[in-house]
Amino acid sequence: MLLNDFLEKDLVDIRHQPAKDWRDALRQSGQKLIEHQYILPGYLDEIILNVEKNGPYIVIVPGVAMPHALAESENVLGTAISFTKFPEPVVFDETNPDSQAQLFFTLAAKEPEQHLKNISDLSDMLMTDGLIEQLLAVNSVEDFKALIEKVS
Repeated sequence: MLLNDFLEKDLVDIRHQPAKDWRDALRQSGQKLIEHQYILPGYLDEIILNVEKNGPYIVIVPGVAMPHALAESENVLGTAISFTKFPEPVVFDETNPDSQAQLFFTLAAKEPEQHLKNISDLSDMLMTDGLIEQLLAVNSVEDFKALIEKVS
């Protein structure tokens, strides 16, 4: 299961400080991927540029963001998804109340096929009834582990 993957690869990050703004949130949400050498910091710059250009397309449902840039980026070294939860919602666009997210699933993929599979797997997982609410209630890695045991 995808949630287990995040845990096994040490890609779960439960933040206790709010992000300064959405750019800061995106940088923080990519830290574990940088730490484990799935991406270079430049990948996060690409995501930020995309959001500046195209608006908050990465907010897939209110409360959930799926930051990603092109699979062909030379700043992507491997394929992985990290999970970051912020203590309060991060607002991408003040004029759009739906453009806020507290749960960030940052995607890195070497090949376009893998990228699409990640997006599809993640979307399927997030359709699980009540899962988003349960993830919003997680306040530590221990809570995250308990949630996995509950849903597996």
